[in-house]
Amino acid sequence: MRWSQSFIPTLRDAPADAEAVSHKLLVRGAFMRQLMSGSYSLLPLGKRVCRKIEAIVRDEMEKIGAQEFELPTMHPAEVWQQSGRWDLIGPEMFRLQDRRGVDLALGVTHEEIFTLLAGELRSYRQLPQIWFQIQSKFRDEPRPKSGLLRVREFVMKDSYSFDRDWDGLDAAFQRHFEAYRRIFMRMGVEPMAVEASSGAMGGSQSVEFMVASDAGEDHIASCDSCGYAANVEKATSNLPPIEDAANDAQPEPFPTPGVRTIEDLVDFEGGAPAERQIKTLVYIVDGEPALVLLRGDLDLVEQKLIDATGARDLRPAQDAEIRAVLGAGAGSLGAVGVRDPELPIYADETLRGRSGMTTGANEDGFHLRNVEVERDIEVDHWLDLREVKEGEPCPLCDTPLAIGKTIEVGHIFKLGTKYSDALDASYLDENGASQPIVMGSYGIGVGRAMAAVVELNHDENGICWPVSVAPFEVVVSSVKPKDVETSEAAARIYDALVDAGIEALLDDRDERPGVKFKDADLVGIPYRITVGPKGLAEGHVDFQRRRDGESRSIDVNKAAGWATEAVLEERR
Repeated sequence: MRWSQSFIPTLRDAPADAEAVSHKLLVRGAFMRQLMSGSYSLLPLGKRVCRKIEAIVRDEMEKIGAQEFELPTMHPAEVWQQSGRWDLIGPEMFRLQDRRGVDLALGVTHEEIFTLLAGELRSYRQLPQIWFQIQSKFRDEPRPKSGLLRVREFVMKDSYSFDRDWDGLDAAFQRHFEAYRRIFMRMGVEPMAVEASSGAMGGSQSVEFMVASDAGEDHIASCDSCGYAANVEKATSNLPPIEDAANDAQPEPFPTPGVRTIEDLVDFEGGAPAERQIKTLVYIVDGEPALVLLRGDLDLVEQKLIDATGARDLRPAQDAEIRAVLGAGAGSLGAVGVRDPELPIYADETLRGRSGMTTGANEDGFHLRNVEVERDIEVDHWLDLREVKEGEPCPLCDTPLAIGKTIEVGHIFKLGTKYSDALDASYLDENGASQPIVMGSYGIGVGRAMAAVVELNHDENGICWPVSVAPFEVVVSSVKPKDVETSEAAARIYDALVDAGIEALLDDRDERPGVKFKDADLVGIPYRITVGPKGLAEGHVDFQRRRDGESRSIDVNKAAGWATEAVLEERR
């Protein structure tokens, strides 16, 4: 490929709204262009990178016996209604109607559609199966940002395992786990596997593959000592127990004028430290109010509450709703004396057994002291609801946990029979009895993977692609393309590289050498051969590695062979 004949519109400046490094460099390096918020066109360089990522994915999926499909992206609403996710997913799903008024959706994912096809697996002899596709998905993100890291239209590899029983699912899950590690390592990314919430996907277990990056939006708790790692939506820790002195005193109201927050009560004369307060929150869970209790120094993870309750819709109550439930405003709320069977009380485990606590009195400007949680509050459900903090002890070995930002590059789920039960995907076992198919679901975002590679492989001059996913492996830069000897020497090297099976780009543009070098660094091609009249006069060309800038002068007649050997070594 000749640069002069290619569409590679590099830019000197990044988009004004770009924050993530990958967003800036993929636009500047001519890999993509924004069409609208959360929607990007892939340019030829971007398409070349994504094709390489897809090739790695296909290769590893086929190694574990997966078969490729291509399913529609437009789905009838009735399928999603049958699985129960038409309402569960909510506004993130793009919905439309055809000319007859039939409700349709653009696929956020394809569990339902693959499960329908799995209904044709009638006998245990046809199981197990692994099916996959690389297909467009759509999600109406409320806040698209960071380029390809949060978008509304994206390409995803989604695969599905179909097994006779849970042992089979465990085996398929492990095969995918190992395949995912190989996929990311081949792309030059070393991910961390973490426990995660299954969210709207459902199922019994899920694992996310994460890479550390300031551009990420997921926070991970991890332990360097034992390897424990979990999304904060799932993470826990070994908080040291707090010993409370025995006290038979009954709850006592006391005035707290102007106190509205946990911090206000800490500073209030006669108040209480945050860890000795009960934080009372009112939530609307599937349209009905509920109380959520935590220690005052801890924060709620809403996803933990969603997972524990199975809620389809959950939100904090508004002021009027709070007063209707407890008769006071936020800041004076408590659960002491609440005896309403229609008002469930969910309490975090850190409150179990606590006494001498302080909480709101459900009267504006008043609190209660001497509260013994299990004596004075009728807790319906004890749950792990709190957010893990930096430095808290690891739940496995007590080493202080670290909290870091990460990008999710893959997610695997044990679905069980959630979808096969709903959509009647069953098989006949050895005894002729009908059994539900046991399923797993496994996803990788192609564009997000490309962005993650850039986040981990760049410097101040641009992208440093690993050879495995680089748009081209070698660029041959002709310093003076109008000089016949220089032009012919560059062309000979380029032709030799192509003949050797190397993906080469010949920069034959009539541009200043500085422009060519800056563009080559920005685009991130792993190796550059620079051909110029001065070097040729001595029989040499310059050979440079992009990643570390290492450069050496080599014989012009050996340049193609030298570059070929370097590329093949990295391919391995």
